[in-house]
Amino acid sequence: MDAAEPTRLARQEARVATAAARDERREERDRLKSEAQARQQEQERVEAEAAAWQDAAAVAARAETEAREKADSLIARVITDETARKADRDQRYANRKARQQ
Repeated sequence: MDAAEPTRLARQEARVATAAARDERREERDRLKSEAQARQQEQERVEAEAAAWQDAAAVAARAETEAREKADSLIARVITDETARKADRDQRYANRKARQQ
């Protein structure tokens, strides 16, 4: 039994070293996986933020377009009202001239 003791100890040390190496590799894989997951989460956060900015820009552009259309509509209505008022005035002037003759 005494003669087998050194080889048994050597095998046990080899198993311990193999287990330690396996644990180190597992820890490295876990660390790399965690880093990749953190990078993925950061990328998703950046993409979500970019999407939010794009949505806000689209809303602002839409609001600006609607405001411009409303202003254009208001201007067109003012011009139409002014044209109608001038037409009425011209008609009254023509009627007055017609009565004077």
